[in-house]
Amino acid sequence: MNDHPTRDRTAETAGELDPRRSAGRLVAVDAARGLALVGLTAVHFLPQSYPDNDRPTLSWLLFAGDSAALFALLAGVGLAYSTGGRRPRKGRDLAAARAGIVVRALLIMAVGLIVGYLMPPDPPAVGILVHYGLFFLLALPFLGLRARTLLLCSGAFLLLGPFLIHWLGDVVPEHSAANPTFAHLVTEPLALFWQLTLTGTYPAVTYMAYLLAGLALGRLNLKGLRLQTRLLAVGLGLAALAKLVSWVLLYGLDGYNVLLYSIVSLTRADLDHIIVFGAGGPLPTSSLWWQALSAPHTNTPLSVAWSLGVSAAVLGAFLLAGREFGRWLLPLTAMGAMTLTLYTGQLVLLASEVHYSSPLLWFVACLLLSALVALAWRHAFGRGPLERVVSAAAHATARAVADRGTSRGPDTPRKPLG
Repeated sequence: MNDHPTRDRTAETAGELDPRRSAGRLVAVDAARGLALVGLTAVHFLPQSYPDNDRPTLSWLLFAGDSAALFALLAGVGLAYSTGGRRPRKGRDLAAARAGIVVRALLIMAVGLIVGYLMPPDPPAVGILVHYGLFFLLALPFLGLRARTLLLCSGAFLLLGPFLIHWLGDVVPEHSAANPTFAHLVTEPLALFWQLTLTGTYPAVTYMAYLLAGLALGRLNLKGLRLQTRLLAVGLGLAALAKLVSWVLLYGLDGYNVLLYSIVSLTRADLDHIIVFGAGGPLPTSSLWWQALSAPHTNTPLSVAWSLGVSAAVLGAFLLAGREFGRWLLPLTAMGAMTLTLYTGQLVLLASEVHYSSPLLWFVACLLLSALVALAWRHAFGRGPLERVVSAAAHATARAVADRGTSRGPDTPRKPLG
């Protein structure tokens, strides 16, 4: 889950470990990715509500839904960096980069499918890795587009994706497992396809809005103070607007009562719970007014707009903080540089279900262990173990494609591939 351009190996294992000697934007992106991992850890380990009053916990309010969105947005930024940054690669260089991304995506999906075998039928967490790999594959046609076009595409997914889920969610085949495995590729390929694109926890038709927005941001000058400030302000504004519009639609225009009577068995307590926590799956399709919700993982236009705004604001805040306080971000930066390894380890631990007895203790222990392991590993080896394997395979593939093109074309100098 970490996509930086190819760098000099000496820098990768030495000077790059010091935030003062790294590009500020890379420190900020890694730190934001580290915060996303902290958020997922909190959501996975800590309860979503207090047992005595069913009110959402602070961790749920801060991180639910938004951490996964932040991961997807930062994946887009990483893809932009690895395909030329502000100057997108073209021709053979872009083809080679795409080949490397395909290998990266397939390996990440493979890790997720393997972890799926460990998860119980009623899992403590729904892994994002299989979905994440698909996002990479779906991003391939967009890699050569300009930032403005990418933002328009992101907006299209934000607006149209939720309605595709609403209209098609009850029509497509239903999947049998929240965490798919290789077996599901054989036994229910169509259901798995629709799970990843439409009906799962992280449907591609809405999550591509985050990834393409990140890809657009990665095509801009993220080192600029003006852009960083604007990113923070626009992100906060978008998030606030999404919540305001949701409130107006539900309570100012009587959408709440329409939803209450759209399902015979629905009670006020049930509706209030869905408005805060989501439906635990796709929303009911009894009324289009369900699209007025902005709860986590509801995948409505307003919930996507909220999470996109929060994610953009977080990135903007870290970009601004990285200008002066990069050293203080080092624990988050170290975790963010090896999230694939740490997140996979976290899913394996969650699969054992040992955390249910003392969720707060396990959350703190997992967080501290992740930070310590990330700092120690980064100091000793640089990239995380899974990151190293995935990157090596992706770069080897990209290099092979580039070399094949060189052997068939004129003997011209080749740009380094990222």
